[in-house]
Amino acid sequence: MVKENTQGRNLAIDMLRALTMTLMIFVNDFWKVHDVPQWMEHAKHGVDFMGLSDFVYPAFLFCVGMSVPYAIENRYRKGYSGESTAGHILIRTLSLLIMGAFLGNSEARLAPDFTLYRIGVYWLVAVASFFLVWNAYPKNPSRRQSILFTCLKIVGGICLLFLALTYRKPDGGVFDTSFSILGGIAWTYLVSATVYFFCRDNLRKTVPVWAAVLAVCVLTQRLRPELGGTAILDFPRPNFLEGMLRVLHIGNGGAVFLALSGMLVSVVTEKISGFPQWKRSVIGISATVAALLLGFITHKFWIAAKLGLTLPCCLFVSAIAIAVYTLLRFLNSKGLSGWFAVIRPAGTATLTTYMIPYVFYGFADITGIVLPDWLTHSPMSLVNCFCFALIVVAVTGILQKLHLKLKV
Repeated sequence: MVKENTQGRNLAIDMLRALTMTLMIFVNDFWKVHDVPQWMEHAKHGVDFMGLSDFVYPAFLFCVGMSVPYAIENRYRKGYSGESTAGHILIRTLSLLIMGAFLGNSEARLAPDFTLYRIGVYWLVAVASFFLVWNAYPKNPSRRQSILFTCLKIVGGICLLFLALTYRKPDGGVFDTSFSILGGIAWTYLVSATVYFFCRDNLRKTVPVWAAVLAVCVLTQRLRPELGGTAILDFPRPNFLEGMLRVLHIGNGGAVFLALSGMLVSVVTEKISGFPQWKRSVIGISATVAALLLGFITHKFWIAAKLGLTLPCCLFVSAIAIAVYTLLRFLNSKGLSGWFAVIRPAGTATLTTYMIPYVFYGFADITGIVLPDWLTHSPMSLVNCFCFALIVVAVTGILQKLHLKLKV
């Protein structure tokens, strides 16, 4: 399947992922400022509205699905077996869940009477431990290097165990399975990667699975309040369907639908790779229009909301992602991708980029540094968050040059 280049990468996907992650860092920094326009904020639960912030996480799930075919095919191209690839999928999922648990638990901060360490210390130790355990260490190391890398991983594991055993929540709870969005990404990756593992680029197999997940969305998501506010299949709870969807980590289908939609886009991209650029652009525009039309149609029955990943939300995000991806492929074909160098690290070291803000927040908590008030109000508040996002991406790039990059 992989035809984009000898490394099995699709530059347009890297570009889309970089834009999405940079935007994610930008909107995730809103918590420390004031006067953010409502259209940029997250919508509240149950509200039929999507702010800019509401598009970021769903778009990233779409990117996750787009990356899966290239990642798996690249492993096969390098000679890895199917068993090895299946094991890699499981290990990657578990690694993301572990990191997600440490970040997810910290969202509650610490109990008021907890004095062993500050939340800033927790973040710094956790992120440092992630790098110790999951850094992309050099391949084919010498015996001494191999021993050193193993020791570093053990030290990182011990530090994480210490945090897990000592952490206490404000409500008195202990470390648990609060996975944060990394956990959602992990489960979505597991399902979509498993689907591709068995279906590969065979659309006759993949499309029915995608259609089945679409059916799950249609049947299990709650309709608009004026239409009753209940799902079409509203069985008394608990029930077999809900239990099975929970076991398969599909939920109401939204997250998996986004990832499988992205996966289909990548598969189709390769199948039409021999087409003229204008024809590929027409196909991309047609797919965008189709997703938009379906979004408007389904919006008559379900609200558009990121919380719950409703079907209209998924379709609108898919339309935007396909449109931007089509544009990026066109720009890349014309050699107009020089601007990408500024945010490239966010597309090639995405997990590292996601972790760096916790380092900044950790140091700020420990040192007590507070931003000047004039930097937290509009319009400087948005400039502040935007510059922070660019700084995070730049730091990621520096770390890459120092051979520090999270890879799972």
